[in-house]
Parts: sequence; structure tokens; C-alpha cells
Amino acid sequence: MTSASDGLPPLREVIRQHGLVARKSLGQNFLFDLNLTARIARAAGPLTGVTVYEVGPGPGGLTRALLALGAARVIVVERDERAIAALQDISALYPDRLDIIAADALGFDPQTRVRGGPVRIVANLPYNVATALLINWLSIEPWPPWFDSAVLMFQREVAERIVAASGSKIYGRLSVLAQWRCEARILFDVNASAFVPPPNVTSSVIRLVPHPEPMPCDRRLLETVTQAAFGQRRKMLRQSLRSLGADTAALLDTAGLDPTARAEDISIGGFVALARALAAARNPGA
Repeated sequence: MTSASDGLPPLREVIRQHGLVARKSLGQNFLFDLNLTARIARAAGPLTGVTVYEVGPGPGGLTRALLALGAARVIVVERDERAIAALQDISALYPDRLDIIAADALGFDPQTRVRGGPVRIVANLPYNVATALLINWLSIEPWPPWFDSAVLMFQREVAERIVAASGSKIYGRLSVLAQWRCEARILFDVNASAFVPPPNVTSSVIRLVPHPEPMPCDRRLLETVTQAAFGQRRKMLRQSLRSLGADTAALLDTAGLDPTARAEDISIGGFVALARALAAARNPGA
């Protein structure tokens, strides 16, 4: 672990000073290696003039890296009251650049604090809410969203699902939604030994860049067709899509899809075509 160059104590000392024992109920696994937190921060690109939104900063290792690398402002949302004092110590070193919000990120709207300029999400997400948070961000309307990129840490298994291509056994609803709206790429892995306490899995840092204009379709209908298809992924589409309550054969014909294909065989564009076909079937005069 590198020593702190910002004048603040090493993270182990911060943890000890503020009694920040990681809580499993909060999905906490703390990173102590400041070289690693700096690497994650650098993955977000140049930060000069940028506002960064961070979820679950804990003792603030990543927060410190973001500020040290020049972020104009860092907005952190932390639901663990024990961590607030540690974050306030960082705020004192970087006056007017750290906005600390004691809240549950699942119920917080960052747009209430964003004041213009480029905004990036950079976070070592708590495992227990990581996927739910990502889906929230991918479901923002209207699109493009308020952030221009997101650098996020997930369990490796989740990261692989996000970037999975059609034809893969792990390709699913999350893959479709993420890749329809963003370019998604795994940047690097983080070994479990880098965390305290070490999780039982490898973690991966992923970068998502929103597509300015995703292929046009209604997001809710895209979610509807992917839920139907992947909800019975072993069945052919002509069977799994019956739950949509429409003429399945006509839907598939309109979308140009093989009725004997299965969900994992269908590209993002194929699902978009299916969502548009469903929209036309439900609103024939539109």
C-alpha cells in the first residue's frame, strides 16, 4: 500500500480512527491500496473541470484520488453514518470541492446537486445494490443521461454479464439494456486480496459511455420483450414470447427473427426490432 501524499492518514488508520469495520449488510469491502484507487480514478479520463458522482465512498480512498487528480467537485452519497466524519476530514483539505450526502443512493437523485459541466460516475459500488443502481442509471429518461461516462466496480460475474455478446450463455436482459444504451468495456480486474474484508469473488472495473442516440425503441417495451424471452431462455421464441399477449408469429415476422431461435441468439438490434414490432401491434394506428 502506498503512503498518502495528500497529508491525510493512511486508510487503515482512518478505518481505525472512525471505527469503520466493514458491514456485510451494507455490501462494504474497503480498498486500502491508494495506487489502486488512483488507477480507478484515472480510468475516468482527465478530471479537470469535471463533477464526479461517487456512491459508497466509505473511508474515502477513491474520493481522495478523484480530488487529487483534479476533479472540480466530487458528490458522494454514503448511507453509513460512521463514514461521514472521515469524509469531512477530506472535505477540510479540499474546501468547497466535496459535497457529502448522507443518504441511500437508490433513493437519491444526483441531478438535484449537479450544477452543469461534464459529470462522470466513478464508484466502487456496494455489491448488494450495484446492479439495481446500474439499471436505474440505464433507465434514465430522456436519454442521453446527465453523465457522460461511468467507471464502476462490480463483481466479475456481473461485469461479464454486462458486456456479454449474443450467443453467450451469460448474455441476458442486463446485457441488452446496457449495450443498447452504452458502449460497455471491462478495463481490469481487482483481486479479492485488495479488499478488507476480502470478498469471495474477483471484482472488475467497467467503463460505460452512453450512446447519444441508441437504436430507437420504447425502453419499457424493450424490457418487456427481453423479460419474456429470457424468462424462458431455454424455449424457442415462438413459445417464450406467448406471454406478450400478441400474435407471436406476426411479431417475429415483423422483427425478422427466426421463430426457432432462443433468447441468447438474438442481437441487441433484434430485440430492438422486436420491441418496435410489439409497439406497432399494440398501437396499429400510431
